[in-house]
Amino acid sequence: MRVFKTRDFQEWADDEGLTDAQLLAAIDEMERGLIDANLGGNVYKKRIATRGRGKSGSLRTLIVYKQADRAFFVYGFAKNERANISAKDKKALKVLATQLLGYTDVGLKKAMRKNELIEVTEE
Repeated sequence: MRVFKTRDFQEWADDEGLTDAQLLAAIDEMERGLIDANLGGNVYKKRIATRGRGKSGSLRTLIVYKQADRAFFVYGFAKNERANISAKDKKALKVLATQLLGYTDVGLKKAMRKNELIEVTEE
């Protein structure tokens, strides 16, 4: 399983203090079937607990995910910032999911060289 994050997601995660270890733990949970919401089209919502807030007051992440293959963290928000995503956003995320999951290894390398995608690794 390879895990990536977009450049914009990385900036948000840095601001929120999310670590790569927390992101990998979230994907590990998903691999074990612990998914918060399936939005369709390989797009999922996953809560990630932050220090002192637990999962109910946690951060929400939107992940393009294909089990045992690849995962891409594409968007994040705090529960108090936004209740959910709009139908228009959901449609755009599904298009993005098709594009991301369609990347070949060469395409992934090119996106990483351009710093559009960052591979999530154990620290």
